[in-house]
Parts: sequence; C-alpha cells; structure tokens
Amino acid sequence: MALDVDPDEIFMTSALEQAEKSAAMGEVPVGAVIVRDGKIIAVGCNMKEITGDPTAHAEIRAIRAAAVACHSWRLLDTTMYVTLEPCIMCCGALIQARVKRLVYGAPDPKAGAVDSLYSLLRDERLNHRLEVRGGVLADRCGELLREFFRKRRQEKSAASLEL
Repeated sequence: MALDVDPDEIFMTSALEQAEKSAAMGEVPVGAVIVRDGKIIAVGCNMKEITGDPTAHAEIRAIRAAAVACHSWRLLDTTMYVTLEPCIMCCGALIQARVKRLVYGAPDPKAGAVDSLYSLLRDERLNHRLEVRGGVLADRCGELLREFFRKRRQEKSAASLEL
C-alpha cells in the first residue's frame, strides 16, 4: 500500500530545518528553500541580526543563492518554500525573480503581504503573478516562532530582574 506523501510538506520540512538554524544563531526562525525539478537548488535562513542587513530575510538569501546556482536572475519554473508568509519586500523579490510558485507555512498577521495584509502576488496589475499555497505545516512553523519569542521574553524578564 503506497502512502500519499505531499511533496510540499517534504520541502517545507527542509525550510523548517533552515528556520531552526536561524533560531540556533539567535535570529528570528524563518527558513526558505527553492526547488526546481524536484530538487533543492538554494536555501536561506534569516540573518538580519548577524549581518546587520535589513534585507537578509530567508527568502532574499535563498533567491540570491538560487540566482547564483542558476546563473540567472530569472528563476523560472521554481517553487519557494518558506516557513512564514513573506513581507512586502520579499514578495517584490519573488515577483522580480519570476518565481513560479510560493508555498508558505504560518500566516503573518503583522507583515504578511501574500494573504494577511496584502495580496501582492496575485495583483493583476503586476507583470508577474505567482501560484500560492499557504498553511503547509502551519502549526509546526508557527510553534517554532512562538517558542522563539517565548524564550526571548523569558530572557528579557530574567535580565531585568538581575538589574
């Protein structure tokens, strides 16, 4: 008996591994992978704090790595998997890179530009639109973020008690 395995969940698990790398470095745990022809061609994890670069989101880092791997800024026929709904900047980069499809995990009600606050990737006025699937492994993606911020609040509370 063959088990039905959702390939989006398999690749989202890889994005979660990238998010865990971010968390281990003290960064907000967001991870991304870019897939072409069923193979991961690039990965990225959030590194804003370490690099001091406000554009060092997981999605941007993965797009840059994929462009190098593909020797082109056009990432045609690729899918990005990311653990958190992308922001406005990352949506713009996905459009510019001509990524075909986006799969994201947890929604971002404070900055999400795919479904939560805006619907940039489906805007018919733009020259490129992406296929979108949201909510893949959303509970796991969201729990990783909640746990990270819970620990951060505890550390700040402990530090304030030491003063």
